[in-house]
Amino acid sequence: MRVVVDLSRCEGYAQCAFLAPDAFRMHGEEALMYDPEPDDAQRDRVLRAAAACPVQAILVDQLEGRAERRDAPLEASRP
Repeated sequence: MRVVVDLSRCEGYAQCAFLAPDAFRMHGEEALMYDPEPDDAQRDRVLRAAAACPVQAILVDQLEGRAERRDAPLEASRP
């Protein structure tokens, strides 16, 4: 899976860091740091974190079975 965060849209609510701390973490009070290719074992947490983002700044691309379409990230749907 590939994760992209629109940092110009992110407002630092940190819901993602709370729900998926291995993939997202706050650096200071406003700067978000994230793993662009988290381990597949974190899939559920990352999808929940993306869905919980109040400004929908997190995009998750499901790569398996989509090798030809890697340039088209999908917004994570709410569980």
